[in-house]
Amino acid sequence: MKKIFVIYLFLYLPSYLNALVIGEDGLYEQPWIIETFKDLSEDLEEANQDQKRFMILFEQKGCGYCKRMHEKVYSIPEIASKLQDDFFVIRINIFGDLEVTDFDGETLPEKEIVKKWGVMFTPTVMFFPEEINEETIASEASVVTMPGAFAKGTTRLLLEWILLKGYEGEEHFQKFIARSLNNG
Repeated sequence: MKKIFVIYLFLYLPSYLNALVIGEDGLYEQPWIIETFKDLSEDLEEANQDQKRFMILFEQKGCGYCKRMHEKVYSIPEIASKLQDDFFVIRINIFGDLEVTDFDGETLPEKEIVKKWGVMFTPTVMFFPEEINEETIASEASVVTMPGAFAKGTTRLLLEWILLKGYEGEEHFQKFIARSLNNG
């Protein structure tokens, strides 16, 4: 009996330890998602103080693609540590009621601000520069908006491209991916 229990622990405990945790709001919890008052100017300032890049992750309860990202991509140690170490990540629930204050000062519930920004799909990720004009809205300030679920390789390269500020250069992200895959 003891042998069966040890085999059970060996086979099933690792998947249990990596099991996704779902919060009371029905969204996946991650140690790298930061709970803030969702005042984007304050969040950007805090990201800059921490020497991290500001990122917004848009999700919704029951999103199969979000689940896939959390299970298959965000759970990869290299990606999880990059998000933890190099990005200041907040999450917006596209059907949520929490108030969000945009860079332009307008405050709206999550479900209304995503309409203002044109976010219609989950998951979607927005990345921001270190400085944003106070009259600018988030969707205009974003240096990259990436709708959809992507594989680990694309996600890893996107995070790297953002950190390298590839969006400021001449090389398109798709060319960066191709070059990285050909060199790697």
